[in-house]
Amino acid sequence: MKKNKKFIISGILLLLIGVTIGLVISSKFDFQTKGFSEDYQISKESQELLSKIGNAMAEVIQAVRPSVVNIYTTKKIKRQGIPFPFNDPFFRRFFDDEFGGLFNRPKEFTQTALGSGVIVDPSGYILTNYHVIKGADEIKVKLYDKKVFDGTLVGYDAKTDIAVIKIKSNGLRAIKWGDSDKLKVGETVIAIGNPYGLNLTVTRGIVSATGRANVGIADYEDFIQTDAAINPGNSGGPLVNVSGELVGINTAIFSTTGGYQGIGFAIPSNMAKVVMDSLIKNKKVIRGWLGVTVQDLDTEMAKASGLKEIKGAVVTDIQDGSPAEKAGLMRKDIIISFNGKEVEDAAHLRNLVVSTPPGKTVNMEIIRGGKRYTITATIGELGAEQMVSESESVLAGIYVEDLTSKIRSQLHIPKKINGVIISSIDPDSPADGLLMRGDVIMEINNEKINSVKDFVRVSKKVKNDAIIWFFRDGRVSYITLKVGQ
Repeated sequence: MKKNKKFIISGILLLLIGVTIGLVISSKFDFQTKGFSEDYQISKESQELLSKIGNAMAEVIQAVRPSVVNIYTTKKIKRQGIPFPFNDPFFRRFFDDEFGGLFNRPKEFTQTALGSGVIVDPSGYILTNYHVIKGADEIKVKLYDKKVFDGTLVGYDAKTDIAVIKIKSNGLRAIKWGDSDKLKVGETVIAIGNPYGLNLTVTRGIVSATGRANVGIADYEDFIQTDAAINPGNSGGPLVNVSGELVGINTAIFSTTGGYQGIGFAIPSNMAKVVMDSLIKNKKVIRGWLGVTVQDLDTEMAKASGLKEIKGAVVTDIQDGSPAEKAGLMRKDIIISFNGKEVEDAAHLRNLVVSTPPGKTVNMEIIRGGKRYTITATIGELGAEQMVSESESVLAGIYVEDLTSKIRSQLHIPKKINGVIISSIDPDSPADGLLMRGDVIMEINNEKINSVKDFVRVSKKVKNDAIIWFFRDGRVSYITLKVGQ
């Protein structure tokens, strides 16, 4: 019993000691907290530094914002009416009258979308993404001063997701061009656009990576990756450096939710400018052609070739009569530099080649049998892939290329089959879902198609229905494409 009393008394004493210590600590903490909030001050140097940084960013944005525009598009969509369930004329008349022609009659809807763009020339040329204006029947452009203009499509390139539009205005504030090749990882960049319709929203971040390819957004990819917030509506807007220069066109985000998650992609300004200039001058994109098939360099190949870094592109095949064959390139050659630029991988070489003007002579440094050589080649024109540009044609959005002996061999196409082979089809093309990549178009409306030139010439004459004979999977078939289907 005495022991129990001792334990109880000891417990009470310990409890009292704990409470006392707690009160002392609490009062001391309160005192220190009050003293911290009352006495602590931000140094003048810190305030001045932050103020200078803030003012510098504001100056950049102030210089760039007048060059950023809102782009609004509308598109009319036709849908077939509901099949009429009765054959009796009385019911047909009743339902047509009472339900406003619910059955059979096609319905027309107007689809609207918004995006961003950037003025690149005082005379009214505006750069944006192809997917911003894709299939649009009407384009409206809203400037910084809230003036609204009709936009005219100059041209587009689905392969890089670039489009150029023009408005009738002069003396506009054009953005300054920057050199995207000089961008460094970690460099500060600013994205400006109209996410969710919120005009001229500015976000800041850094360059997370450069030369991003195989993302699956476009055919020719060399993206700048950034953590500057990019959201729906930012597409087509500028990515600028701290000098207020255009270094990229905001294009897409990586997201599992549909919203910003810290990874955005922009088309480098150098690539965008080459495409834009070609569209303005030639109404199409003229690309360089070397005529090689290449593959990424791996660790074993790099080691066997005496290379310290896994950089370069391995030549795996050469097309007959190509600039590569004429220059003397051979299978197993490793191309480590092209026109003075170090080759990172196969995708990078591809972008370097297509961005080179046809007719230009370039030097390539290669590794062959463990030794370095310099080979000179004159770049040709990639005229294989072409598309009917007229949006009203039922054949719009079809990319084709000439049927070469190599393609015949790879796809086991008989010699008696002549035509052009489909390389890709735009999702909004009337042919999407009916024709497919790999089909050989042999004839259109009773006219033989033996080359890309034939396809373009004949297709431009087609405004209404088109009867197309094609080869697929060992057999010849035909389909009829109709306007508005």
